[in-house]
Amino acid sequence: MTALEPTGAITRVRRWLHDRRVAQARVEALASAQVDADEDHLARRPRTATVTLADAAGRFWRHPSPWIIATTMLVAGTARVVVGGYHVSDLVLVLVMLASFPFVEWVIHVFVLHFKPFEVAGVTIDPLLAREHRAHHADPRDIPLVFIPPKVYWWLLPTLVAVSVFAFARLGLGLTYLVALTAIGLVYEWVHYLIHSDYKPVTAAYRSVWRNHRLHHYKNENYWFTVTTAGTADRILRTFPDPATVPTSPTARDLDAR
Repeated sequence: MTALEPTGAITRVRRWLHDRRVAQARVEALASAQVDADEDHLARRPRTATVTLADAAGRFWRHPSPWIIATTMLVAGTARVVVGGYHVSDLVLVLVMLASFPFVEWVIHVFVLHFKPFEVAGVTIDPLLAREHRAHHADPRDIPLVFIPPKVYWWLLPTLVAVSVFAFARLGLGLTYLVALTAIGLVYEWVHYLIHSDYKPVTAAYRSVWRNHRLHHYKNENYWFTVTTAGTADRILRTFPDPATVPTSPTARDLDAR
């Protein structure tokens, strides 16, 4: 063997690099094909098969989460009217909640839903929301997995009621908080459901929201975390790159493999 001839180790490294490039190209092709197929499915659907907003809404209300949220909002709204005593602070609170929600949504998505399980003293820490979200990524077309799991409300609702009653100087302000929060939650569930349904995007605004979330599911799970807006918090928090500059992630559908 001369000094110019590759050794067996170098040959193996070259073969490994070649195989890796081939595998990455295959992942890129499959992801692109999935996105193209989904978008083509929605764009070219025959008129007789078009899913209208009314169709989507009818199916939306077949799931328990919207009813739980809507019932809580109705009860809280009724209590707010009975308590009365409206102040400018009620309006300010609502505006602050609306302005901050994209960032709250981002934080929950990144740190709660994409929580990575770990062990402490032999016990695996793996919350229900994180487990359900991994299942949602594995099958984004499974509609029941789109919604907040009903079990979550067993502890979430008592917590929110306690916060609204004890964390504010006025009971009326706390009830305003609860009404606004449940209204925002209902909008979140509706938009998230609609994105994963067969409803065809019509407006440019909704199409941008729809595409933003689909990039998160089919392109790369490390970006595009906002759901109800088109990358508002993502743009500020630097998770809104040009899709052409981001490699397709092989774990977008398998978060356990990260």
